[in-house]
Amino acid sequence: MKIIILFLSSMFFCYALSVGEILSDVVLDKANGGTSQGNIWHSSSLKGKVHTLLYVDPDKRDDCKLLLDALKKLKHKKGDYTTVVIVNLAATWMPNIILESKLKSKEKELKNMEYIFDKKKYLIEKWQLEDDMSNVFVLDKQGRVIYVKNGKLIAHDVIEILNKINEAK
Repeated sequence: MKIIILFLSSMFFCYALSVGEILSDVVLDKANGGTSQGNIWHSSSLKGKVHTLLYVDPDKRDDCKLLLDALKKLKHKKGDYTTVVIVNLAATWMPNIILESKLKSKEKELKNMEYIFDKKKYLIEKWQLEDDMSNVFVLDKQGRVIYVKNGKLIAHDVIEILNKINEAK
């Protein structure tokens, strides 16, 4: 029985994104999501600068609150760092139009933060992400994952993420 559990858990970790991997190229278009402005979003845009990438279930948004508050205060040179929040619209009971409108207005007040919408859990499948929770990644300038955390973030996680961002810049 222990061998079966070990085998199944190792299979699970083989499919999830891990440190050292480069994200596979994906496109969120009008059918499955896109930018808050209604444009097509390409994951290739995650190269060239350091990114914090959050894939978030709107019902679990408080899981990342400490991090988002810290990122708002982050001092950086323009063009060397961005936060990308991908909202899993299919994971919530809230109507998409309300969420999209709310986030568009929030995006205007937040510097260096971009909202992307995944309407059909497309990235859950393509990147093997955890569904119905927060998935947080820090990517270096080549798009390589240098930090991964799923679930609720605590203060220690936020400090580690900020350190990873500073090291990668």
